[in-house]
Amino acid sequence: MKKTLALTLTLALVLSLTACGKGGNGGDDKKSEGVMTHAEYMAAELDSEVVIETYVQAKQSWWEDKATLYTQDKDGAYFIYNAVCSETDYAKLTPGTKIKVTGYKTEWSGEVEVAEGATIEIQDGSYTASATDVTDLLGKDDLIDHQNQFVSFKGMTVETYEKDGESYDCAFVYNDDNSGSADSNSDLYFNVSKDGQTYTFCVESYLCDNSTDVYKAVENLKVGDTVDMEGYLYWYNGANPHITSVTVK
Repeated sequence: MKKTLALTLTLALVLSLTACGKGGNGGDDKKSEGVMTHAEYMAAELDSEVVIETYVQAKQSWWEDKATLYTQDKDGAYFIYNAVCSETDYAKLTPGTKIKVTGYKTEWSGEVEVAEGATIEIQDGSYTASATDVTDLLGKDDLIDHQNQFVSFKGMTVETYEKDGESYDCAFVYNDDNSGSADSNSDLYFNVSKDGQTYTFCVESYLCDNSTDVYKAVENLKVGDTVDMEGYLYWYNGANPHITSVTVK
């Protein structure tokens, strides 16, 4: 009896840990009536109405009763753009918060999102995603399958920032053309390479402003540094990761 009970408890513990994962629980596998799975959402036509249940991972911005959010469930991610949301409710949208979103699936320069006056309902439940390492998918078609997810990039090298063939002789710039400044809380752009290929990453100031650790870390990068990074796989005419943490190796 004791051995049977011990095995049962051990199995329950393993299942519990598997569901929780690093940084949060596994989310609620069940969808409410009328709510799409992630696969159904991805298969839906652009400009069609969608209803999803997802979990807030990060808040990008709020103004004029509109919220922009990075969200994810165990199957994939959803970028929520300018959804109707009071300031009071926005304050409740802490990382892990479960929400039901009704809106229209749209696309802008390759970025698929739920927009067009989407509405948000706060629900019971919590899930925080661990970062998925997509380093080996850089430059490959499969990378887009992780669009908007919380991801990581490992062992990348900081390069001199270049754009359209012009070198800026530095590791980063304020805005993609160096037209901004730290004081104006501009976005940061920087180039990193892996296996001979170079990619442009971004610190989106709405998501991580000039007071955050990641903003300051990028300002201190030097060409040749090796870095590990985490962030959200935003898409703008190709992969445009919005980085939330940088660690110099």
